[in-house]
Amino acid sequence: MPQESESQRLRSGMPEIGGAVAPRSRRNLSDWPLRAIGLAVLVVLGVLIAVHWLLRTRPYESPARPVPRVEVPAPPADPNAALPHASDAQPTITTVGELARPWSIKQFFYQNQRTGENVPALLIRLPLGSPAQAAGYWALSMKAPYGNCTLEYIEDRNKLKNDYGFRAANHPMVGNPCSRTVFDPLKIMSLPGNVWARGGIAQGSDLRPPLSIEVNIVGKEIRAVRME
Repeated sequence: MPQESESQRLRSGMPEIGGAVAPRSRRNLSDWPLRAIGLAVLVVLGVLIAVHWLLRTRPYESPARPVPRVEVPAPPADPNAALPHASDAQPTITTVGELARPWSIKQFFYQNQRTGENVPALLIRLPLGSPAQAAGYWALSMKAPYGNCTLEYIEDRNKLKNDYGFRAANHPMVGNPCSRTVFDPLKIMSLPGNVWARGGIAQGSDLRPPLSIEVNIVGKEIRAVRME
């Protein structure tokens, strides 16, 4: 049998593969981690680019802002709305029981039959007669007969003394702040034409007492029926 040469024996101990094949396989085995890292980087970059594109193309929506609540103040209550408004159709002002005490008062409005104007008026319980009698009351217009002044019911003696210079009061009076005239609810004054009017002048320059309003008592109701 022929002997193998040294080179043949060396070759017989390894697989017969091309000299270029073995080195390329070793490079492939050593390069795959780098390729995996590169692929992961590309994926991450792709995701970031996609997110950026979505954010840029999405329409901007401003955050909803709460609408401030505006408090609208309620209109001031009309203090005259609760007062009685006496007229021909509804003449009742108050009841006898409400004005049982002398010098108690009731504010109201009286509709002037001639002009239709609602005139501010006052009902005073006088210390005269019975509460069931009309003579025990004085109803008057608080609008001065002459000028645009509004009369006032004065219970404070100091006010009468300081504002009107009147010192002789021993009961409430009615005053005209414009002329500083004082009217006495218990005093009767004679007017031209043989007419008597309550509220005689105790001090001042006014020509006559306030305009009186006639009242009637019907049951327990006190009604305003006519203004002079």
